[in-house]
Amino acid sequence: MKKSVIYRIASLILCVFSLNCSSGDDPTEPNSGPGQVDPPSASTLVYPEQNSECTTGSNLTSTESTIIFNWNDANNADSYQLFVKNLGTQNTQNFTSNISEKSVTILRGTPYSWYVVSKNSGAQTAQSNTWKFYNAGEAVSSYAPFPAELVAPILSETLNASTTNVTLEWKGEDVDNDIKEYDVFFGTINPPTNKERTTSSISTSVNVTSGNTYYWRVVTHDDANNNSESQIFQFSVE
Repeated sequence: MKKSVIYRIASLILCVFSLNCSSGDDPTEPNSGPGQVDPPSASTLVYPEQNSECTTGSNLTSTESTIIFNWNDANNADSYQLFVKNLGTQNTQNFTSNISEKSVTILRGTPYSWYVVSKNSGAQTAQSNTWKFYNAGEAVSSYAPFPAELVAPILSETLNASTTNVTLEWKGEDVDNDIKEYDVFFGTINPPTNKERTTSSISTSVNVTSGNTYYWRVVTHDDANNNSESQIFQFSVE
C-alpha cells in the first residue's frame, strides 16, 4: 500500500512537470526567445525633397557641394544606410550613419535619386521610398527632366514565345514640370538607334517576334529644349 501511494505521487509530479514543459515557448517559433530583435520600420525621407531643386548645400567648388540628407527616425532602427545615385552616370554611392542624417559631397547641376535602409542587430531591414532631386548648379534657370525610369517589361525579363505585342512603360518626372514629349528607341541592336516613335504618353506598344532579344530606351524632352536619356533595358521573347 505504501509503495502504491509513493508511485502515485511520483506519477503526479512527472505529469505536472511534463505539462509545464509542453506549455513553454517553442524555440523554433518566430518572435520567441530572449534574444529576439524586432525588425526596423522604413524611414520617411525629409530632405532633399522629392522632385525638387536642392539649393541649400555648402558650395565647395563650382562643380561640387555638400548636402545634408535628412530622414525621420525609424522604429527599432539603430543604424541607417544611405544610397545616393547619380542619374546621369547611374553610379551609386552608399554611406552608413547612426543618426537620421548624413552629409555627402555631390556634383552640382546634376540629377540624383536617394533612399535609406533601416537596420539593427537583426537580420531584417526596411527600405524607404526613393526620391529624386536636382543638386543646383550655377545660374541655371531651367533644368533638364530626370532621366525616364523604365518600368515594364522589367530588365532582362523573358516573355512567352506566343507574345507578339509588348507595352513599354516608363515614368517621367521634372523639377520644372514642363515635360513635352518622349522619344522611344527600340530594336534588336544594343544600343537601340531606331526611333520607334515620339509620344506625350508614358507608354507605347511595339511588335515583337519569338527568338529575339530587344533593347529600348527613352529620351525625355521639355519645353525649354532640355533633354535626358534613360538607361537601356532589354527583354527577350522565347
